[in-house]
Amino acid sequence: MMYIIMLGAPGAGKGTQADILSREIGLPRIASGDLFRQASEEGTRSGLAAKSYMDKGLLVPDDMTTKMISERLGRPDCASGCILDGFPRTLHQAEVLDRALEEQGKRIDEAIYIEVPDEELVKRLSGRWLCRTCQTPYHATSSPPETPGRCNKCGGELYQRSDDRQETVRERLSVFFAQTVPILDHYKKQSKLIRVNGNLGIQGVAGAIISALKASLPS
Repeated sequence: MMYIIMLGAPGAGKGTQADILSREIGLPRIASGDLFRQASEEGTRSGLAAKSYMDKGLLVPDDMTTKMISERLGRPDCASGCILDGFPRTLHQAEVLDRALEEQGKRIDEAIYIEVPDEELVKRLSGRWLCRTCQTPYHATSSPPETPGRCNKCGGELYQRSDDRQETVRERLSVFFAQTVPILDHYKKQSKLIRVNGNLGIQGVAGAIISALKASLPS
């Protein structure tokens, strides 16, 4: 049984790595954003309550989020563990999650933090562009369009989301690190924190995560 948390700043690639790890070790990936949308679509009481906050552009309260996560972890497919992606986001959420899991006789086993230098994160995030017509994504460095400013598929105009502009990206990262440092300390004190170099390429990072998890397991 293994319950794993995937941590990383926007642009660090934690969602991609959570997907790879899920396939590699056969545990479900539980993404808080997906969970909110699913609960909302199913029309559950907690889902509708969460939707009322999201519709107003507000963060779902910690206790409500943790309750939904806890309920999800109680389902049969999580009996052997899971990978949490996007939660916890604050120290309070981490502490509430610990208590909720303890009531189920479970615990977080490892918290994987994908480390990427600030300037690299800014480069990754601020280089993202979308086609205004078909929403095909591009990146100024890693996957640029054949014709500057135009979509390869439909010829539509490319645009940049407001939250991908450099000044907004830096503010997002500032908020993330302010919230995340206490979480890292929380799991470090419990000897559960694994730091992984996020500048090794997708497969390189995936390999480093698998190796670190194997090293942390009792022989």
